[in-house]
Amino acid sequence: MKTFPILTALLLASGGCQTALQAAPGALTADPAKPNIVVIVADDLGYADVLFNPKHPKEVTTPHLDALAKAGVICRQGYVTGNVCSQTRTALMTGRYQQRLGLYTAGEAGSGVPMSEKLFPQFLKSAGYTSMQIGKWHLGPTPEWSPALRGFDEVFGFLGRGAHDYFKLDDPNDPIYRGTTPVKLDGYLTDHWGEEAVSFIGRHKEHPFFLYLAFNAVHAPLQAPTEEIARFNTGNTDRNTLLAMGKRLDDAIGNVIAKLKSEGVWENTLLFFISDNGGPLAQSAVNAPLRGGKHQDYEGGIRVPFLVCWPAQLKPGESQAVVSSLDILPTALAAAGVAGPIDKSLDGINLLPILRGEVPAPQRNLFWCSGSGGGWWAVRSGDWKVVGEKARIGLFDMSKDVSEANDLSKQMPEKVVELTKLHDTWLSDMMNPINGEAKRYGMPEPAGGKTKKSKADRKKKSPTPSF
Repeated sequence: MKTFPILTALLLASGGCQTALQAAPGALTADPAKPNIVVIVADDLGYADVLFNPKHPKEVTTPHLDALAKAGVICRQGYVTGNVCSQTRTALMTGRYQQRLGLYTAGEAGSGVPMSEKLFPQFLKSAGYTSMQIGKWHLGPTPEWSPALRGFDEVFGFLGRGAHDYFKLDDPNDPIYRGTTPVKLDGYLTDHWGEEAVSFIGRHKEHPFFLYLAFNAVHAPLQAPTEEIARFNTGNTDRNTLLAMGKRLDDAIGNVIAKLKSEGVWENTLLFFISDNGGPLAQSAVNAPLRGGKHQDYEGGIRVPFLVCWPAQLKPGESQAVVSSLDILPTALAAAGVAGPIDKSLDGINLLPILRGEVPAPQRNLFWCSGSGGGWWAVRSGDWKVVGEKARIGLFDMSKDVSEANDLSKQMPEKVVELTKLHDTWLSDMMNPINGEAKRYGMPEPAGGKTKKSKADRKKKSPTPSF
């Protein structure tokens, strides 16, 4: 299969101040061979719609993900930075909160991550990594924002929308690109993503590679092959289709893992698996035992299935450490022996010493915010979490109440004030939303209106966002 190199050299953003990944003495591997890095992202996958969640419904069928969980570390308190798709993907690719770029909503982030930002593959380029993006991008709507211009040597996916039809694969108004060239396909889209990943591994097994495999399954539209849907009989048509989509997603991931093993690169591959946000309740996703789902900052919207696997370096097991998708980039850089940025600090930490048991898990502060329009915001500090839903504020003890059923805000108003001040301080370091709204519900709008983009970014077209 022909490969497609980068078409344009993007000006690399200067990187940020040193982070924990340089500081941790146990961060780098003893093996001088650089590991392959694979990041697999599912879309809208329910927290309990995987077999490695003990609360999974009996109808769930994800044997390959279950095998991956048994081979790696299950992070039971794994979070993403947003309650919808493009927010999380922005932070994953930059290693920084999306709000640092003024991107508080899916529409904003989907309109394009500033070209001045250095993305995941650009950090790895100097270390000799070949990189490929497969599947959903959602970080810029038109070819000017293509991942082919952001450090990826090869690209096979779609750009501008949060969703794509799984069977109509030759639509000129919603193209699938190889590199920057639209292609026509037939078949089922999830299968194509898995097949392309298998091909990439086979072609680049001799040298370190970075594979970003970003599925759009199980995001709407709810579509799956008829024979796959027929395997399920829950009495709920949407649920049957969603499970069939999850089964096909699991099959594709199983093929990728089998290829890593057959090519002899499995042991030295650092692999992450997450969902980009919680499952949407309106589409029959199950997030048990968590409260809420996609579009919310309750646990069901932001705590996700989260696996880390590196057979040569990490013992299988479970971790109760609070981890974030922000940690994926700094962990990968540490594993690859790549220095972090010096001008723009990464917001995550290197997880390797924690997952190896070399250091205790730190008490962390994590933050969420959808701007004043979205109304949602949250902060987790240690075991405590405050959730804001416009004027409604809740306080929860995550060590005892993962389902967020017992609101302690009236009994402990001082704790609400304490965590709100933490969120205030964090917000003060974030850019104003590019849509001109206030940073958080109840705050005044910024003076001067919308945040100005650079001249280059202003030329980019805006999409019609799909959530």
